[in-house]
Amino acid sequence: MAITDLEAFAHLTDADIESLCVELDTIRQDIEDSLGARDARYIRRTIAAQRALEVAGRLTLAASSKRSAWWAGTVTLGVAKIIENMEIGHNVMHGQWDWMNDPEIHSSTWEWDMIGASKHWRFTHNFMHHKYTNILGMDDDVGYGVIRVTRDQRWKRFNLYGNLMFNTLLAIGFEWGVGLQHLELGKIFRGRDDRKATLIRGREFGVKAGRQVFKDYVAFPAITSLSPAATYRSTATANAVANVIRNIWSNAVIFCGHFPDGAEKFTKTDMVGESKGQWYLRQMLGSANIDGGPVMDFMTGNLSYQIEHHLYPDLPSSRLAEISVRVRAVCDKYDLPYTSGPFLVQYGKSWRTIAKLSLPDKYLRDTADDAPETRSERMFAELEPGYAGIDPRTGRKRGLKTAITAVREWRREKRAAKAA
Repeated sequence: MAITDLEAFAHLTDADIESLCVELDTIRQDIEDSLGARDARYIRRTIAAQRALEVAGRLTLAASSKRSAWWAGTVTLGVAKIIENMEIGHNVMHGQWDWMNDPEIHSSTWEWDMIGASKHWRFTHNFMHHKYTNILGMDDDVGYGVIRVTRDQRWKRFNLYGNLMFNTLLAIGFEWGVGLQHLELGKIFRGRDDRKATLIRGREFGVKAGRQVFKDYVAFPAITSLSPAATYRSTATANAVANVIRNIWSNAVIFCGHFPDGAEKFTKTDMVGESKGQWYLRQMLGSANIDGGPVMDFMTGNLSYQIEHHLYPDLPSSRLAEISVRVRAVCDKYDLPYTSGPFLVQYGKSWRTIAKLSLPDKYLRDTADDAPETRSERMFAELEPGYAGIDPRTGRKRGLKTAITAVREWRREKRAAKAA
């Protein structure tokens, strides 16, 4: 089962959580106090570079009929779309640059280059996902209503073939998944929606999607076809491929941040009377990072620091790398795991979980309380009372990280003894 008692799972006292909250608040305040010209220059240069990259891609598509030029233009356009969505659109609409008071780079005015309406995304993502991160029944990003990503989701026959199939389709058409999410199609099909609100949202989605389709598959192909070196079809195809490149990459980055081993799931009881410190703790335990260098960080919109982004979603993405050093230190102090790994490892674990959970639980080896993708406080039932606190042998604090290691060692020893 998912985590129902956050303090028991983390092996922290109320005083520990309050102290953790103070330390994380201090990090926020330090960053806010240091924001200035350097940060404003970063986002303005990023926007300028992204627009120049997009123009370069479109000019390349128009300037030559060679296959190599088509691929060069298409990939360049795909990279430009990734940067616009990940490092610019996503972060601007989180309010990370609102402190600049620039009406062109503000969360309330930015409309990104994809099917989904920014207005809808700010509700489903900024509010629902970030407030109720990984809480089953509250955060729709847990499986997107179709994919089974935890044993707490009841297995259905559809999952046997639908888990992998739908995840593949979601990756290819991720912008459509994001755009349709706010329509709450499940409620519509079950007749549980507010019909008036549904019509308004549907009309807003239709307007945005229509504009996007017109731009990508009518306007730009028509303009490019004026060049003797290009055709309407070649540009329309290039736009479609560039969108797929952006969609697959965005989907992969999001899944790496929420579904690899160590990204915990929670029940609704966790949010009842949740303090700020408990919210911080849930964000830390429910997110995962990607190990990589500056290029990886930039191309993920700095969501390679997903833990830090969930702690401080409205702080500039360019500052998350320095924040991560301090957050790691906090995790070490309170003996909390800091889930991170290489991109291919994290993404592979996400796909492995989705493939594994396409099967009924009876075919799965691990228990519902101690599996790579699903853990609960009940996995620590074998620990002696009063385990949390200071280890009398080492003098170091014993918390969740040490507890997980201890339980795994005991179970390995039991399996070895049973095999012998």
